[in-house]
Amino acid sequence: MGRWALDVAFVWRAMLTLGLVLLYYCFSIGITFYNKWLTKSFHFPLFMTMLHLAVIFLFSALSRALVQCSSHRTRVVLSWTDYLRRVAPTALATALDVGLSNWSFLYITVSLYTMTKSSAVLFILIFSLIFKLEELRAALVLVVLLIAGGLFMFTYKSTQFNMEGFALVLGASFIGGIRWTLTQILLQKADLGLQNPIDTMFHLQPLMFLGLFPLFAIFEGLHLSTSEKIFRFQDTGLLLRVLGSLFLGGILAFGLGFSEFLLVSRTSSLTLSIAGIFKVMATLNLQRGWAPTPTWSCCSGAASQRKGIMRRRRRRTLWPRGSSDQPGEQL
Repeated sequence: MGRWALDVAFVWRAMLTLGLVLLYYCFSIGITFYNKWLTKSFHFPLFMTMLHLAVIFLFSALSRALVQCSSHRTRVVLSWTDYLRRVAPTALATALDVGLSNWSFLYITVSLYTMTKSSAVLFILIFSLIFKLEELRAALVLVVLLIAGGLFMFTYKSTQFNMEGFALVLGASFIGGIRWTLTQILLQKADLGLQNPIDTMFHLQPLMFLGLFPLFAIFEGLHLSTSEKIFRFQDTGLLLRVLGSLFLGGILAFGLGFSEFLLVSRTSSLTLSIAGIFKVMATLNLQRGWAPTPTWSCCSGAASQRKGIMRRRRRRTLWPRGSSDQPGEQL
């Protein structure tokens, strides 16, 4: 009877994890292709990102209010000191990561974006070493070389390579390394009480909005104010379609953030990382349906990057650093 109960519990946990991973896939892959589709006709990615942040904040605030009413427990609200000192750096890095990523869709394909963005793990490792979250080992250096070499091979002589777009997404990957390192430090501070994904998103969005606003004002403010799609609209139907499309992206962005934090809270960051590897493969396979045939160097680069990332994840599984990521508890 005890053995049967353990088997049922294991199957239930595996099915729950699979469901969370599939939920994460739907939002992550969906918003990637959505952003590429929308930026083909709406050339204001920073404004799009800011509107998404506003939608996420509204949904988070509404969710917090509903949970508080149903549970009769007050949700966490940080003091201004903790908010500005501990949350602001993470919020600024997250805003730049998301903003530059969306900006790059004006210039590059989904496949080039996906593979270049996957190099963020390289910068995460570097900043993990800087912040003493990782120890320098020979295996770590090998992982870095595999990922960096894969990125070079994938982009070398690419028929659809664009330097401006590549620089934007590579900059986003660099900032993403800072972002996720700071996020890990932030979430490890149990005294802040931001373990709930809704509370975390609620506190991050306002500072992310303010952090991205200067870039928007400099690069898009004037052009947006004279655009016939928004402020100088003549067709009300067109305006409503544009706003509806932007609002849909905000819903996808909220779902993505919620599914990421939910997956990590119910399993581990290792599970999210492994799921991200197969998400890259799924995105590339979907893109291949309407993109030109990839070159040999692109395929070799992609294989090298995947090998480096998989080696990194296998190493973390076999030799965890005294963390909660214990083998056998992940999937």
